[in-house]
Amino acid sequence: MKKTFKLNVENKHPDRLLEAIKHEIRKYIKREKRKPLPENVDFWDLKCKFAKNEEEPQSIDFNDITNCINEAALEKCESFYMEIISTEGIKEVEEIDIQDENEDETEISSKVE
Repeated sequence: MKKTFKLNVENKHPDRLLEAIKHEIRKYIKREKRKPLPENVDFWDLKCKFAKNEEEPQSIDFNDITNCINEAALEKCESFYMEIISTEGIKEVEEIDIQDENEDETEISSKVE
């Protein structure tokens, strides 16, 4: 999704318009996450960019989407640009050292006795 949203539309209440924009973005995110995953992919990673009015889009964290939209509304911006691109995400697996676990179990059993 690469879209410019207008925050001031004639004959529409700004609060209702803001909620409609958030709803559209949430709906898009849910649709993207429902897509079937390719082989060897763990999840859909969402890359986000945000810009107020005519500024250059900046990368933002996925969790900050609503905060940025609210901030643009509070600043009475005319519009904002939102870009959400889904990419393939792979979970990193942490290797556990088996020798360390055995030492921990030995210490615990010796304390119990």
